Amino acid sequence: MMILRTTDTSPFGRKTRMAALHLGLMDRITMEPADALEADSALRRENPLGKMPVLTLENGRRIYDSRVILEHFDHLAGGGSIIPKDWDARLAVLTAQALADGVMDAAVLIVYEGRHRPAELHHKPWLDYQRGKIERALAQLAIAPPDPKQVNVGTIATACMLGYLDWRKQVDWRATTPALVDWLATFRTTAPAFDATEASGA
Repeated sequence: MMILRTTDTSPFGRKTRMAALHLGLMDRITMEPADALEADSALRRENPLGKMPVLTLENGRRIYDSRVILEHFDHLAGGGSIIPKDWDARLAVLTAQALADGVMDAAVLIVYEGRHRPAELHHKPWLDYQRGKIERALAQLAIAPPDPKQVNVGTIATACMLGYLDWRKQVDWRATTPALVDWLATFRTTAPAFDATEASGA
């Protein structure tokens, strides 16, 4: 069995869980909890960066981050399932994934600022800088989103990104980019794994 170390609340962990569920790989995976803040956590031993998710393969090899894990899952599923073999199509979905991952990075940093720094130390220009990344990316996505009737690393990451913004509310994306509301509704019907991996923790 492979071991996937993450939390239900990590948007990057959700990407991996979604992909595994969509590709029919969940029966080959054991889920283990992750703690990014514990000094001697298993997560830090398995990934020196202390970031989730981490996948431990059957041979003991550990791979990270979510992009590498999704590529491995695609390989296990025979290749070409969530990462196209055609080069132009591959570049398109990988770029879409990179954009969504960048938004999630900024969104997580905003959450961490509020959770781990005293209010009097919050730096508004820095928070505005992170929100600016999110807003610019959403504006671009609203103009040219990936096809919501396709399940690939780009659409999986985009859906997880929107789901995380829905949950943590770093920006009011539904009001500012209504085209993406329709996009997510269509993708949810395409990929039942999205709703099946919804976070329930705090």
